[in-house]
Amino acid sequence: MDIDKTTYAEIAAMINSDESPVGIDAKKTHVYIIHKLHQIEERLIALEKRMETDAG
Repeated sequence: MDIDKTTYAEIAAMINSDESPVGIDAKKTHVYIIHKLHQIEERLIALEKRMETDAG
């Protein structure tokens, strides 16, 4: 995965947890992933609607 260093650092800081044995907050991590998947889903729906309109 090709992520620029700034973005990587921002995400790492956001999900970091000093209290976790693995170093990340699992809840924050899952919420972030689900949020991003939801954004992708919304974009796909919008693209599908646009394609239907263009084809119609």
